[in-house]
Amino acid sequence: MDVAFVSNASRHYVLTLSEKRLYNIFFHPLSKIPGPWLASISDIPYCWWLLGGRQPYKVLELHNRYGPAVRLAPNEVSFNTAQSWKDIYGHRAGHQVFLKGTFYEGGSFSIDGITSIISERRPEVHKGMRNQLASAFSESAVADQEEIVAASVDKLVRKVGARGSAEKGVDLTILFERMTFDITGDLAFGESFGALDNEKQHPWISTASGSLMLAPLIDAFSHYPTLARVFAVLMRKQFKKALVDVKANEKFSYEAVKRRRERETSRRDFLTRILQEKAIKSVSDRQIAAHASDLVIAGSDTTATALAAIVYYLLRNPSSLAKLTAEVRGSFERYSDITYSSTTSIQYLHAVILEGLRIFPPVPFALPRIVPQGGDTVDGHFLPGGATVYTNPLATCLSSTNFQDPWLFRPERWIDLSNNEIRDSSQPFSTGSRSCLGRALAWLELQTTLTKLIWVYDLQLIEPDLDWHGGCRMVSLWKKPALMVRAKNRGVEVECV
Repeated sequence: MDVAFVSNASRHYVLTLSEKRLYNIFFHPLSKIPGPWLASISDIPYCWWLLGGRQPYKVLELHNRYGPAVRLAPNEVSFNTAQSWKDIYGHRAGHQVFLKGTFYEGGSFSIDGITSIISERRPEVHKGMRNQLASAFSESAVADQEEIVAASVDKLVRKVGARGSAEKGVDLTILFERMTFDITGDLAFGESFGALDNEKQHPWISTASGSLMLAPLIDAFSHYPTLARVFAVLMRKQFKKALVDVKANEKFSYEAVKRRRERETSRRDFLTRILQEKAIKSVSDRQIAAHASDLVIAGSDTTATALAAIVYYLLRNPSSLAKLTAEVRGSFERYSDITYSSTTSIQYLHAVILEGLRIFPPVPFALPRIVPQGGDTVDGHFLPGGATVYTNPLATCLSSTNFQDPWLFRPERWIDLSNNEIRDSSQPFSTGSRSCLGRALAWLELQTTLTKLIWVYDLQLIEPDLDWHGGCRMVSLWKKPALMVRAKNRGVEVECV
């Protein structure tokens, strides 16, 4: 090969790359959005933060430095304002919808071309899916499902007493995860995973969790397709095994849904309402299984995370714990009186939950959207069509612009509304047409679990110096530290309905 040709080709490549980088810094439509200069010319910083497991905190740091809008990559912008929630995820008259990007591809049964309520990107198809599933997640449906939920909550309460009385205590992080997976599995598939009974993860849960841990890697490689192809070749054995595990999970989900559809039962779970919907009669069991699988994954870990964080912050803040304890124990004479409806009126409990969801958002990652063709404005910033944009939950909830002393656990901020805090900047269930379908179920689990634990036990944090934020890592969802707690029954009986 001619040396001069190689030299000229190399020079041309370097010049082209330099021109592109100069364009990204000075002339790109996003050039006026502040951010690290390296992030404006390369995806490397974004991928580095993502794979490091502390990306939410890095984004928080960047927002504190640069303001409400930060350019995190050449064509990507993060916001931390209440208005950005509305502009990106809500409906605005005269504006096009900000669509989901490729980030959402790869849900359950995606290899077969099947999408779910979570992975579906087309607004009109998603709307139809949501209409089909909505009745299963309504307030009345959740009231019907309370008996199933209570069975697992009561099981957890008994286990906390049995194991938490020992000197070494009990790890509530693990117990909450097992409980919420048992609940959502029972509701979605018609049968529990049995994680609390067996005191170990069901293989379905292990595979689903393992797949989620690969998500940051897949997201990072999506920015470098050539490198991704090389990596796929080098890791082909591992990917082949992962594919086998995923197919086994899909088989389990499909067969569970099929058994539930064929079984005559009076139990009231998700499928009770779903199968009654005329619009879903023609929907295949595989499609229903895709919905069920993704709903279990999305709804289990997030609720478990919220419970663990709330208990941690209560035990680190004795005055808040004492106030909630007095209110809870003064409201009920018997354990069996504690229900979803009876706990809804406990004002301080509601405030504690809202504050827990704010100070540690259960979903660590932002929900990316694509700016429609022609461009649009977000919180006063015009963004070009095709740009990726989102509101970062952690950066929004821990912003001193939105909340006074944002790192302090202060439930009273949700009761005393006289200050100027921007409370709607905390959106733990997102907002708009794609907001969390399982909001009512999450509130049922949060209210009854916390109330029952506090009504029965005096809880003590074994590691008082535990740094919750410092000990957490983002591996798609939160990887949380152990929450070791001692539990002393205050002399009351746990009556299970």
